[in-house]
Amino acid sequence: MEVESQEQSNTWEDYVDWKKKPAIKGRHGGMLAASFVLVVEVMESLAFLANASNLVLYLIQHMHFSPSKAANHVTNFMGTAFLLALLGGFLSDAFFTTYQIYLTSALVEFLGLVILTIQARSSSLKPPECNPTVPCEQVHGAKAAMLFSGLYLTALGVGSIKGCLPAHGAQQFDDNTIKGRKQISTFFNYFVVCLSFGVLLAVTFVVWIEDNKGWEWGFGIATLTILSSVPVFLAGSGFYRNKIPSGSPLTTIFKVLIGAILNKSLSPNNTEQQQQQETVTKDVNQTETLSSNLKFLNNAATNKPPYNFLKCSIKQVEDVKTILRVLPIFGCTIMLNCCIAQLSTFSIQQASTMNTKIGSLKVPPASLPVFPVLFIIFLAPFYDHIITPVARKATKSETGVSHLQRIGIGLFLSIMAMAVAALVEIKRKRVANGSRLGLQEPLPITFLWIAFQFLFLGSADLFTLAGSMEFFFVEVSANMRSLAMSLSFASLAMGYYLSTVIVSVVNSVTAVSGRGGWLSGRDLNHYHLERFYWLMCILSALNFLHYLFWANRYKYQSRGAKS
Repeated sequence: MEVESQEQSNTWEDYVDWKKKPAIKGRHGGMLAASFVLVVEVMESLAFLANASNLVLYLIQHMHFSPSKAANHVTNFMGTAFLLALLGGFLSDAFFTTYQIYLTSALVEFLGLVILTIQARSSSLKPPECNPTVPCEQVHGAKAAMLFSGLYLTALGVGSIKGCLPAHGAQQFDDNTIKGRKQISTFFNYFVVCLSFGVLLAVTFVVWIEDNKGWEWGFGIATLTILSSVPVFLAGSGFYRNKIPSGSPLTTIFKVLIGAILNKSLSPNNTEQQQQQETVTKDVNQTETLSSNLKFLNNAATNKPPYNFLKCSIKQVEDVKTILRVLPIFGCTIMLNCCIAQLSTFSIQQASTMNTKIGSLKVPPASLPVFPVLFIIFLAPFYDHIITPVARKATKSETGVSHLQRIGIGLFLSIMAMAVAALVEIKRKRVANGSRLGLQEPLPITFLWIAFQFLFLGSADLFTLAGSMEFFFVEVSANMRSLAMSLSFASLAMGYYLSTVIVSVVNSVTAVSGRGGWLSGRDLNHYHLERFYWLMCILSALNFLHYLFWANRYKYQSRGAKS
């Protein structure tokens, strides 16, 4: 894959401190400033995933949704939270600094968690508990409105944070230097480590609290954690450098696209003349011209557009090209995240039917993510400090293993994960069919079998998430980076939504003669979950082939990314 030389970085004049005074080199930015972001990410991840990892059981046991409905509500909630990262990224590029967006978003998430904590604590705000004489009543009316208002306020806060916090950390480094670009790579690796460490605390300590002390305690811990993250974030104010907002990137994108369509009738000679007229000299050694890729957009750069407001500079055209060129890669990561959605839904339900004891310790099913999380926490530093330096020497590039190669490794691991998940479910159902236990009794098979699919998907997530965040950050224009980086989390959103759609379609297509589909009913042992996992495996394999097509055609814009 070739590298096209293109300057996309901002200079120090484009950054200010928290008082909106010019940032000073040596005083602002650097690893010290980014370290505050990493600590905040641990807290933010803990606050969000403390409940999201176990939410499917809360909806089933306390709000009385069926397993499939609870799974869909969880995927919709998670999907909305990650999709709203686009909002946080857009606002950070267009109107506000990432510093301002984080503070506002943390307070919104705090408000949502307060609502959920109040509902979890008061029995009058939940449906009556089930018993042999009273059938289960699904939450509805004002109680349901309270539940979903709390969930989606939390989702709004979480999403906006996801759209600004990684970009805020990465922009502390100067990507005009080799050292700065290497630090950016290290930052993203450790960002995933900190995210994982927050998950570790969530799925062990907080989940145990929820299962043994009550959900009001779990929501309460999350509420206090996100509130505490605000003073930690503020403590780094004197060290941050904040990128000055440069206007709406969406306006530029639509302007260039519409201009390219309306100006299509221009003759080639006019376009060539315009390219010569609008060549902009940046310095003695560098000249900006229209590139040869996505040539149809070059029509937008003309001195005589049909409408003056559609007049686009060469820089605007090139900026739009960079973000359009990464969209196919973004699209190929969605299927992986659809597989990851199963970890917080069906995989947790599987584990809840199995023997969750390790010796004398009874482990909550929602603590299963501890296995991939521990693996990520140890693998990411090993990758950054051992594998990457060796790969740099071998490939003669700054990144060692290229961004697209890392993403590809993650997509391949997702195929293996779904195959393993299908085989484990076949084994679990064989044990269930041979047992004569009551519905509430655990099956005589350890839940550690489920850990294998968690391990593969956790590894896939490490390679793809860290790789895609760095890829989107370095490959697009500096004034669109927050929006581009939010694509990593928007991909998670699309994956969760796609999971909901696939579950619904599978149930609809496989329902025969009034009988439920593969994933319908209240008893997981009557599901055909193994068939669903095989379907996901096939879809993941097709997606991987699709990814190889686009990855092989991609030409890197950033320096040091050559593979």
